[in-house]
This record gives sequence, structure tokens and C-alpha cells, in this order.
Amino acid sequence: MRNPFQHREDAPVALITITVMLGLIMAIIDTTIVNVALNTIGGNLGASVDEVSWVATGYILANVCVMPLNGWLTAFLGRKRFYAASLAIFTIASFLCGTATSISQLVIYRVIQGIGGGALQPTAQAILFETYPPERRGNAMAIFGLGAMVGPAVGPTLGGYIVDNASWPLIFFINIPIGIVAFLMALTFIPNPKFIERPKAGIDWTGLGLLTAGLASLQYVLERGEHDDWFSSQTILLLSVVAAVTLVVFVVKMIRDRHPLVQLRVFRLPSFTIGNIIGIITGFGLFGTALILPLFFQTILNLTAFDTGLALLPGALSTALSMAIVGRIHNRVDPRASIAFGMFIFAYSCWMLGNLNTNAGYWDVFWPRLIQGFGLGFIFVPLSTVSLGDVPVAELAGATGVYTLVRQLGGSFGIAILTTLLVHQSAVAWNVLASGVTQTHGYSIPVLTQMVAQQSTMIAYDYLFRLTAIIFVVATPLVFFIRVKPHVAGAALAVAAE
Repeated sequence: MRNPFQHREDAPVALITITVMLGLIMAIIDTTIVNVALNTIGGNLGASVDEVSWVATGYILANVCVMPLNGWLTAFLGRKRFYAASLAIFTIASFLCGTATSISQLVIYRVIQGIGGGALQPTAQAILFETYPPERRGNAMAIFGLGAMVGPAVGPTLGGYIVDNASWPLIFFINIPIGIVAFLMALTFIPNPKFIERPKAGIDWTGLGLLTAGLASLQYVLERGEHDDWFSSQTILLLSVVAAVTLVVFVVKMIRDRHPLVQLRVFRLPSFTIGNIIGIITGFGLFGTALILPLFFQTILNLTAFDTGLALLPGALSTALSMAIVGRIHNRVDPRASIAFGMFIFAYSCWMLGNLNTNAGYWDVFWPRLIQGFGLGFIFVPLSTVSLGDVPVAELAGATGVYTLVRQLGGSFGIAILTTLLVHQSAVAWNVLASGVTQTHGYSIPVLTQMVAQQSTMIAYDYLFRLTAIIFVVATPLVFFIRVKPHVAGAALAVAAE
């Protein structure tokens, strides 16, 4: 009798796509869905703001530590086992998160969930890139991008609705049926490519320790730096040194090792290297604005968590539309032109946001968000395709892990920089505005103080939006240093698969 979970060699591309997208969407949404529920979780579990923030931070820390190991783990366990195991870890941890009765339990379970979730995104990208024929590679990245780019915007909306209408454990429990279905489909449909060879060396515990210590320390510094006043904190200072030393030693070790834990030789490919540099910039813009926009909506426009999610949705919907468009025209248009167009569109939308004032309403942010989301689709799809296009098939799993990690770190740098500048520019604007107030004009001192504070914060937000626009414009010329060979993106894969 045939094993129902034995891989079907004739598995339709559509079923493989659905399988990986289920896991991808769960992992992506879970990076943001808890953000709107942190206050509620803290209140129910009796945790302080600092303690409950680790529910989000712990997940991201685990994510970034697993991502670069994607290639090695895929080779060690096999594609099917690795992806199915990641789904199982994520789903079981989701159940545990929903049953947590203390903040320490929840943080531990979120770290475990992050270990599973960190593998799902790069593995899904590698599977899609390998599964689709060369002429449909753009469509594959468009499908992948729907989860990777739209997910962060859907998360707060879904989380806000659940928190307002049910209870916070449900944001974790909804993963369970999806995870079970994805797990069974992974065992049935995900292939084990013949070109993936088991690692010739055992586990490099020294390299693993260096990588984990370095990335965890760096991510902690970026996540908590502004909160702890950066290098005035002994913890931040110490972890910055640890991150710098361990990551430098790790890179040197990986370059020298004959069978490295993380294959960094992929950076020998100019398109991959330049694509990652641009990925840092786009990560900066995507994750950075994904943070400051909700803050802006809630502090300046006084929107609720759910209404904030609704305000972000137009951007997500227009991203889905533009990805569908660019997926169809990818083979007919120079991908560098598409990326440059998307970056200019994104910059223009940020500049529009930089013209807002404290009287802004929903429709004042609707159009900039719509334009911003439209631009992202034109960046993500061709950038992923050309960045990974020259990567040899045997190195693709590792390359997608590194590529995803770099974009994640770009986002973390963006969040750290923008939140620090928000505080600094608000203080600068406060000093300027407060020094110009010579009389109360009939307002009480508390009311006048609140008005100055609100205007100062508004000025700071406008500064951040315009700064992001300038960064995107300045970085755009890098796009044209990418070497593009039409239809080469999947040629090696097609040959290897035959």
C-alpha cells in the first residue's frame, strides 16, 4: 500500500505553492500580529511594558539566528524534513503560546516559535524559485512577495480585530489548524531535490556559537538601543562589542573553512551582493515605515489599533496589485527599470507623507499609502529574481537564508535609526517651538504644553518621512550596477533538475 505522505513526483506546482505559502504567511504575520496585543497581554499576565516587549523581541531574535543556517539545515535534514519540522515546531509553539500563564512562559514559547518561523520564509522562497520554470520565475517571486510584503500589514489589522472582539490567545491558536494542514501537505508534496547533498562535515559547534552570539547580540542592540539610551547602557555597550567581535571572527572562519556552516562565497556574485545592499535599503524603508506609520496614526491621528490596521491595508492591497502586474511583465521589461521605478514611487509617497500636519485625516494618508504599496511590488519581485538568478542551484537554499537575513537586519537598522531620530528630532523641535512661545494666547499652560508637544512630534515625523524618501532616491543608481542576463535566472535550475 502506498504511503499517503510519500512525496508525489508529479505534484502540481499549485499544490507546492499553496503548501509553502501557508507556512510563509503564518510566519510573516506572527512577526507583527502580537504588536497590537502587547498591552492586553501585559495586563492579563501582570507584566511590565519592558517585560511584555520581549514577546515580540524574543521571536525576532530566534528568527535572525535561524535564517542564515537555512542552507546547512536543508542539506543536513533534507528539504522535506526540514520544512515539515519547521512547521511542526511553529505550530506546537503556537499552541503553547496560547496556553501560557506567565510572561516568562510566553517569551520562552515565542522564542521556540521563532526558531520554526525563521526557517519558513527563506525555505519557501528557495522552494518556489526551484519549482517554477525559468519563464515563470517572476510569477513565483510575486506569489512569494504577497506573503512577505502584505503579511506585515495584515498582521496588525487581524491582531487588532481579535483583541477587540475575542481574547489574545486566539492570535496564536489560529495558527494550529493552518499549521497542521501545511505540515501534512509538506510531507505529501514538498520534493527532496537530488542536487542537495548532505554536509560532508559534522555540526560546527564553534561556528554555530559565534553566529548565535553575534546575531542575537546585534539584534538585541538594535531592538533595545533607543529604549536603553544606547551606549550609556553598559548592557548595550557590552553586547555591541560581543556582536562586533563574534561576527567578524565568524566571517573569517566561514571564509577559511572548507565546509562552512554558512556559505558566504555566494557574495562573489555581483548581482547577489548589490541586490543585498539594495535589500538593506528596502528593508530600512519597509520595516522602518511599518513602525513609524502606526505610531503616527495612533499618536497624531488618535486612531485605535484596529483602525490603524485598516489605515495600513490600502498599501497592502496595492502591493498585491503591483506584484501581479510585475509578475506578468517581468520577462518583457528590464528588471532594473522596474526596481528603479518602484524605488522612486516609494520615495515620492514618503515625501507626500512628509507634508502632513496635525489636522490630517484618513484620506490624507490613504493616497500616500496606496502609492507606497504600489511601489513596493515593483521593487520586491525583480530584486529577488535578479539577486538570486545567478546563484548556483546547490547554493540556493543558503543564499535565500542570507538574503532574507540581510533584509531583516536592514529593517532592524531602519527601526533603530528612525526611532532614535524620532526622539531626537522631537526634542529639537520642542526646544525651537517652546522658545518661541511668549504668551499663552488664552490657553492654559498644560494645554499649550500639549499643543507644542504634538507639533514637535509632527515635525519629527515629517522629517523621518522625508529622510526615508531621500535615502531611496540616493540609493536608486545602485540598481544599474546589477548585471542582468535575460532568462538566465532559472537556466541553471532547469538544467540541474533534468
